[in-house]
Amino acid sequence: MSCDELHTAEPIDLLGRVPYGRLATSMRALPFLAVARHIVSDGGILLRIHRGFGYHEACDGSVVAYGADNYNGAHAEDGRGLWSVQFTGPAEIAHPRAEQRERFGAAPVSVNGEPYEAAYLRIEPHFVTEHTLGFNASQLVRHAA
Repeated sequence: MSCDELHTAEPIDLLGRVPYGRLATSMRALPFLAVARHIVSDGGILLRIHRGFGYHEACDGSVVAYGADNYNGAHAEDGRGLWSVQFTGPAEIAHPRAEQRERFGAAPVSVNGEPYEAAYLRIEPHFVTEHTLGFNASQLVRHAA
C-alpha cells in the first residue's frame, strides 16, 4: 500500500459510514453545492445526483470536491467524535453496474417537485482532508438555544 493509499484509506472508510454528502464545483463560473448519494467502489467515489439540474455535465472532466460528515448523526458511538472528510479530484460521468446501482438503494421520488432522474459521477480522490472533533462520553452535542 502506497503512502497516498494509507492516507486515503481511513477517510474512505469514514465516507462509507454515511449515505449522503455535498458535491462542490462551479457551473458557468459560479460555485455551487449539490447534495449527492454516494458509495465507495473500486477505490473511488461513485455519486448519484439528480440529472435535471445538469450538474453532472458541469462536473464531467472537471476537478470537483466532495465532502461528507457525521454531524447530523447520533453522538459518534464509535468513540471517534464528530468527523468530516473531503476529497478533491477529477470527475467523470459514470455508468454503474447493476450491483453498484443496487447499493445506492431507493432513489428520491422528486427534487423540488420534479420527478427524480438519476445521473452518476465517479470521483478519483487525489487530495484528501479529514477533520475530527473529539468529545468525551460525558459531553452532549447540541445546539444552543
